[in-house]
Amino acid sequence: GHNGSGKSTIAKLMIGLLEPSSGTIYYDDQPLNENTVYDIRKKVGIVFQNPDNQFVGYSVRYDIAFGLENHQVPRSEMIRLIDEYTRKVGMENELDREPQTLSGGQKQRVAIAGILALDCDIIILDEATSMLDPEGVEEISDLIVELKQKYHKTVITITHDLDLAKKSDRIVVLKEGCIIKDGKPEDVFREREILKSSNLDMPFSLRILDEASHKTCLKNDSALMEALWEYHFKK
Repeated sequence: GHNGSGKSTIAKLMIGLLEPSSGTIYYDDQPLNENTVYDIRKKVGIVFQNPDNQFVGYSVRYDIAFGLENHQVPRSEMIRLIDEYTRKVGMENELDREPQTLSGGQKQRVAIAGILALDCDIIILDEATSMLDPEGVEEISDLIVELKQKYHKTVITITHDLDLAKKSDRIVVLKEGCIIKDGKPEDVFREREILKSSNLDMPFSLRILDEASHKTCLKNDSALMEALWEYHFKK
């Protein structure tokens, strides 16, 4: 969804920072309430749009250790976890750097490493790529795929970037606090008018496909158009 559609509000509801005005949020049949919120937060980690707001340590190593200390992880185990998960996100050589000296993509990787070290089952990325350059966006995009495929984590990406969203298994489109489309990427992207009404920009590759579809020589080649469509979702 676009700005103001309710994306970040949902993220805050999911981790108990806000209370729903009606209804109940469940995790594995367990309701989220004041009695369960602490246990549920152990399962759910969130990376906010600006990771600087999450850093509390004077180094990458200490910042990740801070969360582990709060979970009363023994020191020997803490050292192992920090080494393991910074290596998994490609930040093992930056452990002694101050978080503020890192690039945007590196900061997001450190925040994700901290969540992985806590063994969260669900990772919420709230506009995690909005402040990054194209290279940083690609880094985080590849990492999201790796988290899902290699580490079997549930990743919820809150974004208005449809190039990023196309890599999801499922897309939920929000507008003014309401769900207006819910389905697989290939189904959602066929609903051009719904996306336009939500002020969402089509992925570049699909815009090219649209232009091609208006060319008579290509429009009549259904096999080519279908191949271009399938290629889009393999990228």
